[in-house]
Amino acid sequence: MPTEVASMETSYGNGHAFNSAENGHANGHAHLNGIHMLLGKESCPAKRSAQSAENRLLEFRQVFGKADGDPLRIVGVGAGAWGSVFIAMLQDAYGHMRDKVHIRIWRRGGKAVPRKAAEHLFEVINGREDVLRRLIRKCAYLKYVEGRLGDRTLYADEILRDGFCINMLDTPLCPLKVVTNLQEAVWDADIVINGLPSTETRPVFEVIGRYWRERRSDPIIISLAKGVEAALSPEPHIVTPTQMIHDATHVPIDRILYLGGPNIAAEIYNMEYANARICGSEDWGKPLARFLRQPHFMVWENPDLVTHEVMGGLKNVYAIGAGMVAALTNESATSKSVYFAHSTSEMIFITHLLTEEPEKLAGPLLADTYVTLLKGRNAWYGQKVAQGELHPDMGDSFQGKGTIQGVSAVEAFYELLRQPSLTVMHPDGHDMVIPVELCPILQTLYKILIKREALLEFILEALRDENMYDPRRRIEVAQSKGFYLPQLLGSPRVFK
Repeated sequence: MPTEVASMETSYGNGHAFNSAENGHANGHAHLNGIHMLLGKESCPAKRSAQSAENRLLEFRQVFGKADGDPLRIVGVGAGAWGSVFIAMLQDAYGHMRDKVHIRIWRRGGKAVPRKAAEHLFEVINGREDVLRRLIRKCAYLKYVEGRLGDRTLYADEILRDGFCINMLDTPLCPLKVVTNLQEAVWDADIVINGLPSTETRPVFEVIGRYWRERRSDPIIISLAKGVEAALSPEPHIVTPTQMIHDATHVPIDRILYLGGPNIAAEIYNMEYANARICGSEDWGKPLARFLRQPHFMVWENPDLVTHEVMGGLKNVYAIGAGMVAALTNESATSKSVYFAHSTSEMIFITHLLTEEPEKLAGPLLADTYVTLLKGRNAWYGQKVAQGELHPDMGDSFQGKGTIQGVSAVEAFYELLRQPSLTVMHPDGHDMVIPVELCPILQTLYKILIKREALLEFILEALRDENMYDPRRRIEVAQSKGFYLPQLLGSPRVFK
């Protein structure tokens, strides 16, 4: 046994397996909502939080009609950063009530953790005394020593059980119950959390749909995915992840909801204040909003499912361009602000095409855009591409970041808005044009990322084009009567 492990075990002892989410506390530390706190006298806020969680769970079990001895079964499907954090927050809040709720997460097995990532994870572990003690007490520390040395291979599902998401190694989570068999994970779930990228949602839920053919009751599904597809027949329209799930599983659309907001996963788990909206049927939105709400994570409900979901995908498109502009101009505040003005005018323009009452989306759309431009993976991707460290030929999935959903969204929105059956009035008031002609940034991103026929610098040329109209004029065109094209969302679903 390595000396460093032996000395630590001498100091702390082997003890029993320690799971902060299940056992509550050990060695003077407790894990509460993602924050490790020194125990002394239990604080009143902590008591109130625990009591509130118990009351929320009791109320939510009643909504499901759960009898004593029948636990509420919650499963996350997909273990990216946000999917893992979401399940970890539920585990932190409710996991100690194991007779009333079972919480687990599915991810594919067999994904190896690269040695470089294992080395970094080892540093993170040794930099957090609470995490270090927990692993030693579980007799799990040695495998991270061996992983760092290259003496063994660590796997993504293996480290997730210890509270480490491969896409977010710097933020240790609580230990999670991980299942690698999809059928086992979802078979009897009451609530399914879709944490998959939009590009993986359809194929995985088609498999799940086959498992659910014999179910007597339908589950509730909450989708966290922010991405879209474009369907061009029978009429051009957007397809969202909730629609993909409905088509794949035949679960009624009023039992499928979308949760989104201006959130960075690691910051939320570290209890930075955040908010989100749960969108869909009010029958389920209202009780879910209360159940998911935590002191640092405010959740509101909203009946407008599809348009919120579409806007969640749209901001990823323009975040990629923001990263490119930041890198190409050496973080010029002036250039970034010019880009922000033009890109948000395009987003507002597209929003007016897609929804009859776009002003209801303005706040959430801009807030989500702002945080994504500040610290999102799509902006990171655009920056790395502009710096030459990444190339579109490398695909849209990267170690430590997951899937860059803005890439597929660029193609989806471009293909949708270039269809000749869709025309709008040009700002000059004389000609009808297809909508994409009034979205020069979207056009440029498509040429760079999808067609790969334009240089990166073209994103700056789009901003410098002397023929580009004042962003205000694009918005004025969008605000004109008759601009809304309801067919773009297929068959809009309205919930009461």
